Amino acid sequence: MAELSTGQEAPNFDLPRDGGGVLSLSELKGKKIVLYFYPKDDTSGCTAEAIDFSGLKPDFESAGTMVIGMSPDSVKSHDKFKSKHDLSVELVSDEERKTLEAYGVWVEKSMYGRKYMGVERSTFLIDPDGKIARIWRKVKVPGHAKEVLAAAREL
Repeated sequence: MAELSTGQEAPNFDLPRDGGGVLSLSELKGKKIVLYFYPKDDTSGCTAEAIDFSGLKPDFESAGTMVIGMSPDSVKSHDKFKSKHDLSVELVSDEERKTLEAYGVWVEKSMYGRKYMGVERSTFLIDPDGKIARIWRKVKVPGHAKEVLAAAREL
């Protein structure tokens, strides 16, 4: 599958979200969206990233931007993760991995010589028209949320 690039339409999704209900990208047209993909709830890097994005949520909101985290974890896992770390960002669950695949973040990874499929930590900034404005792949967590916020403010 071809890798997504800036200027392309962001693939739509309708997925179950934390706290119940469904989050649909198409219903968010007119807003700037930060869609960040992370491997697993409650692991060190993912927790740090979620805490960073949650801490900056008021700044994202003042920049007219909604932050959504997505992983293949269940909604139940997301709910536990949110309450344990007092997270304020929206979390959606893609257990079937269709959206993860559509965004090209479900990839073969390797750890200790073992190959497996998993989420490549990535962030997409989506403009109010639903187009991809910026992509960060193979994200390193420290400072990432601030960098994304700066980009959202410029959009």
